[in-house]
Amino acid sequence: MLLRTLLSYHLLSTMEPPVELIETEAGLKNRSTATDAFIDFMGGVAGGTASVYVGQPLDTVKVKMQTFPTLYTNAMDCTVQTFKQDGIVRGLYAGTIPSLAAQISENSVLFLFYGICQKMVAKVVSVPSVDKLTPLHNALAGSGAAFFSSFTLCPTELIKCRLQAMREMATQGQLEGGLERLKIGPWGLTKEILQQEGFRGLFKGLTSTFMREMPGYFFFFGGYEICRHLLTPAGKTKDEIGAWRTIVCGGVGGVALWTAIFPADVVKSRIQVQCVAGSVTPTFIATVLKIFREEGVTALYKGLGPTVVRTFPATGALFLAYETTKKWLGYVSDQVTG
Repeated sequence: MLLRTLLSYHLLSTMEPPVELIETEAGLKNRSTATDAFIDFMGGVAGGTASVYVGQPLDTVKVKMQTFPTLYTNAMDCTVQTFKQDGIVRGLYAGTIPSLAAQISENSVLFLFYGICQKMVAKVVSVPSVDKLTPLHNALAGSGAAFFSSFTLCPTELIKCRLQAMREMATQGQLEGGLERLKIGPWGLTKEILQQEGFRGLFKGLTSTFMREMPGYFFFFGGYEICRHLLTPAGKTKDEIGAWRTIVCGGVGGVALWTAIFPADVVKSRIQVQCVAGSVTPTFIATVLKIFREEGVTALYKGLGPTVVRTFPATGALFLAYETTKKWLGYVSDQVTG
């Protein structure tokens, strides 16, 4: 199913586009701000869905290694143990539903505000249209968009991380109810947090989410746009680079993001997983200092390997889905409006 979906995106993106579509991507046709916002939103939905199904197993490994670094010798050991103990669905794909919720909500809002922030940046720097923005301008727009997407991401990330690390918490005696708690599921865990910690309980780790997302997406969109600029053939625009170049550019953007902000992600995961009802949520700085004192600086990079391996195909799929959806929805919109 996943292969068929990616192949469909590839076929769509490699089809010879109509003249009207080329005109749209070149900025020769103007759409309303609301229409552009809707197209960016739907592109984010498609991109978020694609990235989850491609990258979820290694995301599970990443979270387990971040929160319980002493239990596994390396990423392969963590993957094998997870598969043996819990299988594929409850093990490697644990937390897929909240991951889908997280990625769809985050990326739809992220790309919605990315388009809005691009227009704001273009206005500030007196650039006639967003397709004339430099990679630095796009990086700044991405960083601004990440502020808004953090509010949708934090609650779903909290649920996802706790589900992914639930077995380790139970075996370490940090979870009331022991291994029986593995049956709770995302909706039951959400209900429990609301009952015990209130609405604010869903936003534990929001500060560290800001500190991860805003600089991270500066590098994410900056890396993506620089790569698109470098891979654009002579005589073509960056919107005509094709499917495989888009995947490579997306992968480069993802690697740039995670390499830059991985320590902040480790801190966020620790705060969200290990802060249960009734406990005081530690600050971002306090958590960093505790990890540094007790485990050393290398603990801040636990899980980086599987993250880099995961992010290249996952963000490649994200941008392929996003660009393809954006291109064809723009074409349909222009046909409908004449």
